[in-house]
Amino acid sequence: MIFFVLRRMLSAVPTLFVVATLSFFLMRFAPGGPFSLERPLPPETMANLMRTYHLDEPLWLQYVYYIRNALVGDFGPSYVYKDSTVAELIGSGLPYSLQLGSMALLLGLLGGVTVGTIAALRQNSFIDFAVMSVSTIGITVPNFVVGPVLTLIFAIGLAWLPAGGWGDGSARYLLLPVITLALPQLAVYARLMRGSMIEALHADHVRTARAYGLPPRVVVVMHAMRGALLPVVSYMGPSAAALFTGSVVVETIYSVPGIGRYFVLGALNRDYTLVMGTVILIAVLVIVFNLLVDILYGLLDPRVRHD
Repeated sequence: MIFFVLRRMLSAVPTLFVVATLSFFLMRFAPGGPFSLERPLPPETMANLMRTYHLDEPLWLQYVYYIRNALVGDFGPSYVYKDSTVAELIGSGLPYSLQLGSMALLLGLLGGVTVGTIAALRQNSFIDFAVMSVSTIGITVPNFVVGPVLTLIFAIGLAWLPAGGWGDGSARYLLLPVITLALPQLAVYARLMRGSMIEALHADHVRTARAYGLPPRVVVVMHAMRGALLPVVSYMGPSAAALFTGSVVVETIYSVPGIGRYFVLGALNRDYTLVMGTVILIAVLVIVFNLLVDILYGLLDPRVRHD
């Protein structure tokens, strides 16, 4: 297992290098620039800005500068947020996105696994059809519709919860954004769990366990659940990375000061360094969570070996 983890960590280095390289040149080839305003700056001011941020140098030299600095954790200054570095901006918003994303992931995972298991155990019943119908709606209805609807009902109509903001970080402020962010994931996990659980319940080892007269709860939890969780665990890697890096829609609706907004604002304003920093962060999280998924695979399925 240790050698497997080391191999995966070493293979992540060229992956991050390719991601950083593609992102760097794609951002530079996009039309416009960080200082392209509706009212053009005076030529002297533009020349000073280009010289200050090394944008007047050859593109290959800018790339060398960026990779060299990124290797030591320096992602450069933001072109739009004055007097702030990319590391400072990500560091200020990441704790909010991590807290929001972890709670949404936990809610979506536990809720989806539970509901999907119940639907599988009652296949073709009213409960099964109801769960699948609600799950389909949860997948198809986007966050920018769910968020305002929940706000209208629980914040404006019933006045039970605040309409937005982080406040003191208590449950009152987190409940609506967490539910809005978790509902699509819960629906996906429920559908995945239902399908895999139905397949697991018809497996030979589960039938053998039933033939031995084991209680249904033991058969489901100890024998069917491990195999049924494999597709759920597989989806959990990219899902967790997306949730932990923040949802732009949810953070905007509820005024959460996370990092999701930095990615969109950076792309719109051609803030090269800010976009690069967020892209590399997302790539690191995807690699880390995929590694955790592979480790969980080995724990859930003894047939998967990590030599």
